[in-house]
Amino acid sequence: MSDPSAPGIDDDSIRAVVARLARPRTGGGHVIERAAILAAGADSAEIEAWIVAHAGTPEHLESRTVRGLHGDRRDGRTGADRAPRRFVIPGGVL
Repeated sequence: MSDPSAPGIDDDSIRAVVARLARPRTGGGHVIERAAILAAGADSAEIEAWIVAHAGTPEHLESRTVRGLHGDRRDGRTGADRAPRRFVIPGGVL
């Protein structure tokens, strides 16, 4: 079992992971998919917190009502209630 008082991943390590996973945006800055962050490992919550702390903004799915086989799920959540699909990181952060 891990020690809860042990320090987490350090700032430089997070910056390196984000720089590796992010891709450039046409409007400047970078974008990083949440799926890539989750696939990076157990430190995904710390990585997401680091992005937000460095002026990154979460991008949520648009809410829309679609019926049929490929329609919205019946859980009643809107796009803003769901986890962000990706994060937009302004230029100069990486």
